[in-house]
Amino acid sequence: MKITIIGTGLIGGSLSLTLREKGWVTHVIGVDNNPIHAARALELQLVDEITDLSTAIAKSDLIILSTPINAAEDMLPQILDQITHQVVMDVGSTKKIICESVAHHPKRGRFVATHPMWGTEYSGPDAAVRAAFANKATVICSKEESDEDAVQKVEELYKTLGMHILYMKADDHDVHVAYVSHISHITSFALANTVLEKEREEDAIFELASGGFESTVRLAKSNPAMWVPIFMQNRDNVLDVLNEHIAQLRKFKACLEKENYDYLQELIENANGIKRILR
Repeated sequence: MKITIIGTGLIGGSLSLTLREKGWVTHVIGVDNNPIHAARALELQLVDEITDLSTAIAKSDLIILSTPINAAEDMLPQILDQITHQVVMDVGSTKKIICESVAHHPKRGRFVATHPMWGTEYSGPDAAVRAAFANKATVICSKEESDEDAVQKVEELYKTLGMHILYMKADDHDVHVAYVSHISHITSFALANTVLEKEREEDAIFELASGGFESTVRLAKSNPAMWVPIFMQNRDNVLDVLNEHIAQLRKFKACLEKENYDYLQELIENANGIKRILR
């Protein structure tokens, strides 16, 4: 199995590390428009070689698009134009628009839309993590639009990583991730901006920011080049979630303004119900 990874950063690099260690691939080709990242991926042995896209496609059995989602959307039709038998998959955080971008492509069946539900706030080849995906969920979207053998190959990849697979329509996926992923990032960005605006003493932030604040604001370190396109592509769903989130914040604000501490306790107790789901 020879694979190409387009985008040798956190997700692409972590995929390569684990698949190589598991013996699922024999050769990994890297494609990256950032020459510093390309050189670093070679140095870290995330890939065996760096080539241009056309050469990589011709030499590969499987092509993994691991770029920011807007770049993946632009590149996917070009990749499908060049393949013969190869399977193409992406790992982006939104699925509706990328699926629509190739809905009428004659080789649409060779593409499998996926989203492994793992990531960190770091980016670039140095962020790659071994065994990152074990026991995590991954989503395969609109699999009926992909060829059966292409889906089987991607399922095999994710099972090799130790992930459990969920199947969703692309539209449904984008609604769900707005609630469980995208709103978390917006909240973290907003909280970081709040603290940076009001707390001028950097030493105080550093010294006093213990576990609770640090874990809540961790995602604010995420790469804007990745997240702005995600928010753009999932705009309607994110706005829906934001409206609900703002309404919830207003309830807490009103409790404090009106000294309604009984209702404040009720709100917190209701929130505790998340323990039934996340243990």
